[in-house]
Amino acid sequence: MAFEYPEVIINKGDDVTVDIFVKNKGKRDENVYFTISSAPPGWKTKIKTYSFSVMSVHVPEGDDKNVQFFAEPEKDTAPGVYEFKVDAKTEDGKLKVSHTLKITLREEEEKEKGKIELTTSYPVLQGPNDAKFEFSLDLRNKTDKENTFNLTYKGPKDWQINFKPPYEDKYISSLRLKDNESKSLNVEVTPDRFCKAGEYVIPVTISAGDSKAEAELKIIITGTYRLEAGTATGLLSLTTEKGEPGNISIYVKNTGSATIHNIEFLSIKPENWKVEFKPEKIEALETGSLKQVEVSIVPAQEALVGDYAVGLSIRGEKSSDDLEMRVTVKASAAWGWIGIGIIVLVILGLFGLFVSLGRR
Repeated sequence: MAFEYPEVIINKGDDVTVDIFVKNKGKRDENVYFTISSAPPGWKTKIKTYSFSVMSVHVPEGDDKNVQFFAEPEKDTAPGVYEFKVDAKTEDGKLKVSHTLKITLREEEEKEKGKIELTTSYPVLQGPNDAKFEFSLDLRNKTDKENTFNLTYKGPKDWQINFKPPYEDKYISSLRLKDNESKSLNVEVTPDRFCKAGEYVIPVTISAGDSKAEAELKIIITGTYRLEAGTATGLLSLTTEKGEPGNISIYVKNTGSATIHNIEFLSIKPENWKVEFKPEKIEALETGSLKQVEVSIVPAQEALVGDYAVGLSIRGEKSSDDLEMRVTVKASAAWGWIGIGIIVLVILGLFGLFVSLGRR
């Protein structure tokens, strides 16, 4: 058994809680019983957990547990150094250990008046520009009187910044606090969806009369990666003949907030078809930039007349998009003329037959 902090210092009017660690080094489970065998007058003491007082704790073999020693001085207890002794023993009383805790009680420090305390545990948040950020602030009124505090900020252009109470949806612009009262406050930040990656500082000010406090909040925008592909008309179809190229222009646009590198093009096509892209690769595409790409699709020589699906895949380092083209393969014009020639020959042949039969 051991105190986490064997010697502590507190101000008059405060209480103290110190963890007691218990480790079972034996070969069986044990119930360990605690006794405060020595405590000076003018103090309230107890052994407890986080929510209630205890007299013992069960410690499995090889395991460790902790309980807490609580001490509170009475109002008229004089400043000084006080010692407390705690005994711990097993249920059969064969094992016993004692430790002493020393508490130094000093005069209550004079409270600093006429100021506002404004703190935050997490002043820096990070994420993409399409995220919503929420900071938590802790405000304490030390102006020696009840006050209404105004809430202001300075933020980047086109950013939405609002103050709101925790767990509520309403927005506020001021907050009323009694003397020495503390409250929490949330700052909700929605970046401009077109802002670029980088660091953005948001100073927040809480003020009442001549008293004010400031906190500097920072958001690191990591950028979003989003590719968009399509055609100028929105149509994703073309018509060609077997063995002949069908051409179509597509665009590739960066609609995110960060540069996308190494954009490549792939295709999913029927067997023996050819698909070519010009250019074959885009090294980098800046935010908001658009690049035109020429696509050539050549059906196989043995392709039948009809409609076919060809998939186009646009792949960047951190984003991608896909298109599905409908390619219609039609019969060659030469076959049309051959067909017309055959029909003409058949007609001439029939005409000659009728003439021959008419003479008879």
